[in-house]
Amino acid sequence: MFFRALLAFVALPGLAAFAAPPVIVLFDPWRGRLFSPGLVIMGAGVMVLFWCVRDFYVSGRGTLAPWDPPKNMVIVGLYRYVRNPMYVGVLLLVSGWAVWLSSFFLAVYAIILAIGFHVRVVTHEEPWLASQFGESWDAYQRAVPRWMPLMRLLKRS
Repeated sequence: MFFRALLAFVALPGLAAFAAPPVIVLFDPWRGRLFSPGLVIMGAGVMVLFWCVRDFYVSGRGTLAPWDPPKNMVIVGLYRYVRNPMYVGVLLLVSGWAVWLSSFFLAVYAIILAIGFHVRVVTHEEPWLASQFGESWDAYQRAVPRWMPLMRLLKRS
């Protein structure tokens, strides 16, 4: 299963958040100078992403790939505060690239990713979770916000 998890990581967030940004910036005629605070944002995104992949593997007993989803609903770690922290991590990472490289094209790419993630979550992932986990999913989605963690939730831990 470790190989499947590694393959899913390379194929999905690896391409979207690590491989695509350097390629996209090559075509950005408005790219500015390097702006180092972007590295902090990138670092936060990487940490969130790795934490979530680990939770999918350990707690969920599956991968982040749609072809090999977790067997258990993942509600540990960052998933206690926001339902989609892995997508948030990818968006942080891509946004960090955009800030670091001062790239308009990467900022637009981050917005397109955010819209795509939202559509995928609402039209595919949430209905699948409801069909797989029933009442557990219903209770979880009522308690935990989809995208933005609530401060009161962060104080509980």
